[in-house]
Amino acid sequence: MTVHSAQTSDVVELTIPLEYGGYRLDQALAELLSDYSRSRLQQWIKEGQVLVDGVQIRPRDKLIGGEQVRVETDMVADERWLPENIPLDIVFEDEDLLVINKPAGLVVHPAVGNVDGTLLNGLLHYDAALAQMPRAGIVHRLDKETSGIMVVAKSLRAQTSLVEQLQTRSLSRQYMCVVQGVMTAGGTVDAPIGRHPVERKRMAVVDSGREAVTHYRVADRYRAHSLVSVSLETGRTHQIRVHMAHIHYPIVGDPVYGGRLRTPPGCSESFIQVLHQFRRQALHAFRLGLIHPATDEEMSWEVPLAEDMQQLIRAMQQDRQEHKVQQR
Repeated sequence: MTVHSAQTSDVVELTIPLEYGGYRLDQALAELLSDYSRSRLQQWIKEGQVLVDGVQIRPRDKLIGGEQVRVETDMVADERWLPENIPLDIVFEDEDLLVINKPAGLVVHPAVGNVDGTLLNGLLHYDAALAQMPRAGIVHRLDKETSGIMVVAKSLRAQTSLVEQLQTRSLSRQYMCVVQGVMTAGGTVDAPIGRHPVERKRMAVVDSGREAVTHYRVADRYRAHSLVSVSLETGRTHQIRVHMAHIHYPIVGDPVYGGRLRTPPGCSESFIQVLHQFRRQALHAFRLGLIHPATDEEMSWEVPLAEDMQQLIRAMQQDRQEHKVQQR
C-alpha cells in the first residue's frame, strides 16, 4: 500500500490482495483501512472519493482481487481534532522524526468512544505543525493498553518513507510480554489473522485472514509464566495477542484473549493479588529500528519496561525464589 498526502486530504492508493476476492468493496476497505469506520468508507465510496481501477463502483460490488484502489479521505476537513496538553515522553526528535514512549492507557488515535484525550491530540498540542500531516504524523499504532516505543513522522518525506518501511518490513519492532504457561523454547507463528467469524470486535487466526508472522524467544521462565521477546514481520491488529493465545500462551492480563488467570501451586496471597491487580495485557514495545528518511542512516532506540510490568516480573522472580525453583 502506498500513501500520498496533501494539506487538505489523504490520498491512499492500494492493491486489493488476491485473498480478498469475493469481498464487497466496503468490506474489503474496512479490513484494509482500519483507521476509518465502515460507515465513513461507505460515504466516501458513494460520493465518488473511492475509485477502483479508475472507476466508481458501489459499496456492495464484489471484488476479484488485484484491483487498484484510490481513496481520497478528506481527513483534515472532516475530523475535528483539537490540541490537548497531554504529557509526552520524548525519546528522540529531529526535523523528520519524533520517537515517543507511550504509556499504557493512552489511545493512539481518536475513534468512537475515544474522541479526545488521545496521543494524536497530545501531538497537536506539542507541535502545531503536525496538524498539516496525515493523522498528525502517526504511521503505526500500539493498542491502548500496550506501552512502549512509537515513531511519528514530522515531514511528508518521513511519512512516505516510514509507510514504505512498514510495507517492506525494514522497520523493525521488538516487544516484551509476560505470558501464561512455561515455554520450553522459542519459535515462529505463521498464521493468518482476520476478524473473528462471530465476535466481530475480536481478531482471530482464520484461513481467510491476512498473512501474519510473529517470531518469539524465551527471555526468562517462572513457575507458571514466561517472559518472552517478540519481533514482528507483519503488523496485523492485535497480532502478538492473537498469536500468543493461538499457541496456548496467552498474555497475562489480556482482557480479550487472556483466558482464565493461572497461578502456580502454593503461591502467596500477595503474589495472587499482584496477578489480579494487573489489569492490562503485559505487552511492551521496547525496541524500534528504522532507516532515517533523510540520511539513510540505520537508527534504533530502546525504552525500559513500563514500571507495572517490572513490578509484575519482580513478583514472579520472588515467587520462583521462594519455592527454590532453579532458573532455566
